Amino acid sequence: MSKRAVDAVFQALFLLSDIRFLLRETAPDHELDEGERERAATILEKVRRQVTILEEELVG
Repeated sequence: MSKRAVDAVFQALFLLSDIRFLLRETAPDHELDEGERERAATILEKVRRQVTILEEELVG
């Protein structure tokens, strides 16, 4: 596995931890306000970029 792929895995995991923290902050109902939704959308877009890197590096 390339260094780029390994870095993408770790970066995606860190970003998913940010989502986990956001969900923890909004427990128990997980009703996000507008700012939290925007924050989640930004984080998820970054996760998608990391997954794209993984697909490029691992699948071809």
